[in-house]
Amino acid sequence: MTSRVLIIEDDAVLAGSLVRRLRRDGYEVELSPRGDRGLERAVEWKPDLVVLDLMLPGKSGLEVLERLTRERLKTIVLTARVEVADRVRCFELGAIDYVPKPFFLDEISARVRARLAPQPNAERKIVRWDDAVVDLAARTVTVAGEPVALTRFELAVLEYLVERPGRAVSRAQIQEQALPGAEAATERTVDSHIVRLRRKLGRAGGAIVTVWGVGYRLDLGRP
Repeated sequence: MTSRVLIIEDDAVLAGSLVRRLRRDGYEVELSPRGDRGLERAVEWKPDLVVLDLMLPGKSGLEVLERLTRERLKTIVLTARVEVADRVRCFELGAIDYVPKPFFLDEISARVRARLAPQPNAERKIVRWDDAVVDLAARTVTVAGEPVALTRFELAVLEYLVERPGRAVSRAQIQEQALPGAEAATERTVDSHIVRLRRKLGRAGGAIVTVWGVGYRLDLGRP
């Protein structure tokens, strides 16, 4: 089945080049030059990947990105913004990649291909405790059967803990191994992610135990 790619970009010349290249690569491609209309089309069409500019008419790229993440749509951000804070913010909102402008079409083609590549040998591992279910292969989290909206960083921290049940891990380990690319991350940032995870997971969040003087542990055997 041909993968669908939606491009939300208001630069007509750049957008046209992207559309032509990705269609040549074999993808079904649609284009929207506005944030609001692009979001509407994404929700309706359910593309396999969204390529999103940040500075858009109608609705800002960050607003669009946040909604796309809630809709569980993969998003690559293209932008002229190159500050570390902008990159971190996009990853926190759920972007799977961040490409600063200007860029080469070959690079975008390679990144899209990598993000859409099938992974037939990926092991499906599902972890359950209390009323929470974490599917590591699908990268989804539910509580009492309802999906939980996590940022990319929150999900990365939770996955790191889930893959090491019962093991105490330090804040530094979480920062260095679960948050690669989060240039502005600190041990205090890790604490903030843990606080939000506990809140979003509700009762199940109590399994994320503070190990004083060390860091945190996911205690799946707690009463």
